[in-house]
Amino acid sequence: MTAFLIVLALVALVVIVTLVKSVRVVQQQTVGIVERFGKFKTGLQPGLNLLTPFVDKVRYTIDMREQVVAFPPQGVITEDNLMVSIDSVIYFQVNDPVRATYEISNYIQAIEQLTMTTLRNIIGGMDLEQTLTSREEINEKLRYVLDEATGKWGIRVNRVELRSIDPPPSIQDSMEKQMRADRDKRAAILTAEGMRQSAVLSAEGQKQSAILTAEGDKQSRILRAQAEREARILKAQGEAQAITTVFNAIHAGKPDQGLLAYQYLQMLPSIAQGDANKLWIVPSEIGDALKGLGSAVGQVAGITQKAEGDWHAPELANGEVAELDTGAAAPAAVAEADNAVREAIAAAESAAVSTRGQSAPTMPAVPPPSPSQQPPATEPPAQEPPQR
Repeated sequence: MTAFLIVLALVALVVIVTLVKSVRVVQQQTVGIVERFGKFKTGLQPGLNLLTPFVDKVRYTIDMREQVVAFPPQGVITEDNLMVSIDSVIYFQVNDPVRATYEISNYIQAIEQLTMTTLRNIIGGMDLEQTLTSREEINEKLRYVLDEATGKWGIRVNRVELRSIDPPPSIQDSMEKQMRADRDKRAAILTAEGMRQSAVLSAEGQKQSAILTAEGDKQSRILRAQAEREARILKAQGEAQAITTVFNAIHAGKPDQGLLAYQYLQMLPSIAQGDANKLWIVPSEIGDALKGLGSAVGQVAGITQKAEGDWHAPELANGEVAELDTGAAAPAAVAEADNAVREAIAAAESAAVSTRGQSAPTMPAVPPPSPSQQPPATEPPAQEPPQR
């Protein structure tokens, strides 16, 4: 009985082990490589799979998803003999798990070595400047070479990226100095262009200011000239109107010979005045001579005995016209004029006494009086000279 139980337990254990060996669950996006007696038998698809126990064996499980592998920095020499360190990343996917299993022993390592050799080949044909500025070109060339080489392994390289390209520290320092110098140069150029533009704008502003100032001066001079011309015209018109008014007033007043004699006598004291006049002699016959002064002056100077013409007296400020007094007041005016003539004669005689004995200026031409009117010569009384 005990032996039977032992046998039954062994049989049950064998059945359990057989079931475990014959059932295999494969995860999604993975493929199991089955070998029978060391030879490839089939590939297990995702899900529940049955195997022949103790005969079939799952040797490899291949991940069919896209994988990302980052390789450590690799030293690469450029065409100008500079060592640069390049860090790359590879994106690939297994298309044929059987070939990826049996065509290459370790496709990850193979891709890494292939990437290193391809980079050295590509970077070796470029200088440092091209290497730093041609990342897209390097990525495309590297991806094409890797995809072509890994195609027979059942692997497709989707993308290649160069994460960093690090030149030596000395080259980095030189590049920074060069970049700094280039930036300083551009800053100096921009500053010079700004100063030049500012100078040009300032010159343009000064030019416009000078032009506007000249135009303003020109307009000012033109306006001043026009104003001066207008002023002269108005002044000339005013003088002409004043002369016309005086002329009309004189003729409208109808002056006689007595008025002319009075005006002449008023000028005699002015003749005697002056620092250069040392002597001025008035003849004793001046009294009689003045009686005929009006007629003589009128005849000599071309003054008519009676003004003819239609003369109008000038208008006064209040709009009234001055009228001549020809009525009873005329004799009084004549008497007042005679008194003024006598006073002028007395003033002239006084000025003559003060300068007697010295050289005398030429006396204005006075027509001699008629013999019947000559008064006896009398010595004028001495009088004090007028105060100057």
